[in-house]
Amino acid sequence: MENVSAMVALACGLIVAFGAVGASIGIALMGGKYLEAAARQPEIMNDLQTKMFVLAGLIDAAFLIAVAVALLFAFTNPFVLPLAGLPT
Repeated sequence: MENVSAMVALACGLIVAFGAVGASIGIALMGGKYLEAAARQPEIMNDLQTKMFVLAGLIDAAFLIAVAVALLFAFTNPFVLPLAGLPT
């Protein structure tokens, strides 16, 4: 029982860590490409900026979903609690 709780805590930390790393790399790549495109064609910078902010929100939303899954496992651990209706 304690081993399962420890492994779930480790998994929650890994979910959040990998989600944060992935989101930061994605936003960094997107920001770099935005700067390259804005330097090549400054007249379309406003359109690109709007699209960049929409994509940044979507990338952050994926990270927040991963955090929500980690919190689900942290607070209502399905691996420790017995399933309803089944004998223990």
